[in-house]
Amino acid sequence: MTSSVPSSGSQFLSLHLLETLVAVLPVRDENGAPKSIVYGGAERHMITSQARRRAERVHTRNRANAGVGALAGRGTGTRTREWALITARALTAEHGWEPEEAVRTARAVIEATGLKFGDPGKKTVANLTKVLLFAPSDAGARIAAHIEEQVGAVRAWAEGYTAAQAASAAAASAKKKAARKGAAAAQEEPPGADGAEGGAESGAAAEASAADAKLPALPAATRAAVLTALAPRDAIDIALYGRFLAEIADSPNVDGAVQSSHAFTVHEAEQVDDFYAAADDAKLDRKRNPKPAEKTNALDFLDAADDAGAGMTGYQSLITGTFYRHAVLDRLKLRRNLRAAGMSEEEAEEASVAAESEFVTAFVDAFPEAKKNSTASTGSLPALVLAFEGERPYNYAAAFQNPIDENPVGGGGEGPAGPAAVKRLLKHHAFVSGRRPDIKSGRVLTYDPQIDELLGTLKDTAVLAVTSAEELTA
Repeated sequence: MTSSVPSSGSQFLSLHLLETLVAVLPVRDENGAPKSIVYGGAERHMITSQARRRAERVHTRNRANAGVGALAGRGTGTRTREWALITARALTAEHGWEPEEAVRTARAVIEATGLKFGDPGKKTVANLTKVLLFAPSDAGARIAAHIEEQVGAVRAWAEGYTAAQAASAAAASAKKKAARKGAAAAQEEPPGADGAEGGAESGAAAEASAADAKLPALPAATRAAVLTALAPRDAIDIALYGRFLAEIADSPNVDGAVQSSHAFTVHEAEQVDDFYAAADDAKLDRKRNPKPAEKTNALDFLDAADDAGAGMTGYQSLITGTFYRHAVLDRLKLRRNLRAAGMSEEEAEEASVAAESEFVTAFVDAFPEAKKNSTASTGSLPALVLAFEGERPYNYAAAFQNPIDENPVGGGGEGPAGPAAVKRLLKHHAFVSGRRPDIKSGRVLTYDPQIDELLGTLKDTAVLAVTSAEELTA
């Protein structure tokens, strides 16, 4: 299998972005606090690459499903633990199965393929896989279609499988009870009284043998159908972002074509702990419209004793700053991933060009949705996007190792972080470009009129200004 980068471009497309965010909280740590790193001797706020990648992936999928953009109508993936439930819904809605049997059969088929499920005794997780599985969005429907096609064989197998599973669980439970009884008897019996103990060991061994009995193997045709449904196939976002599935050895993993860095502030971290109060509407309505004395109740007396208007109070941490982030697309790997998924060279080439265009759009437009309603963070637009090609990836984080000093220029600082970061980034790019002959096709895009004016004053930046995300790639 051969796959090459088109003659019009280099193997790697590097993207660099500066964005200014005000009073937001796109990601949090386990304590609800903003994430941070120490870089260049200063604490910086951080937005993790995982949050950015998911935002980009979902943005791409939603546009494709809506028939918008370069990937309109193409296959995409879904990452979830609910594949058994999704398959069961397809069996119920499209093939008329009873819901209980559909869930039981779907779980058995997927579990027998190699995926582990949650504790059967816990309803909330019993039908969820233990790991998230990134697979084509139509995988559940395809598995359901095969089950319906082979309904006789699959039903007979599923009945035997669930019966053997129940017997195995009962034997395991009996083994545990016997072990507990044996331990209790050993504490009570005097030394040398080993007759009953030997019987207990014999019974436990028999139960262990029953518990370890093998479950009936999934029919080969059904296993092949499940593996085919879960394989990456034509899901473009799996080829872009990759997936790792260790539980099924013969299900292909995908080394993604996109590399993403954590975003960090180009200056020292600035954080505010915002105190908030949430009003209790019903309580305040009673206080504004008091009842006549003869119609009062216990709540009215409580209101009279409590002048506070808030139903609850608390704190949330918010961050402000100019962030640098970076991603790179390996065009060669993207084409190889699509070819490995079964596309012809021509199909892979066409899909790769469309995927690159949509990836750049998502890199520019997508944003994590945490706290979006209370901060309007998803409306942010980049101050600057820099794109260029090369024979290897280029990360420009070193341009901001020394944090930007936002004090006025006359006072020894660099001024506001946004314009100062643009100057640093483009100066860094021009310097590196002069020493790396493979760097070419440098382009910049801004949505900030002040930055647009600034670009007109900068000399020797080795970039061309463009006005749309589509123009960032050659």
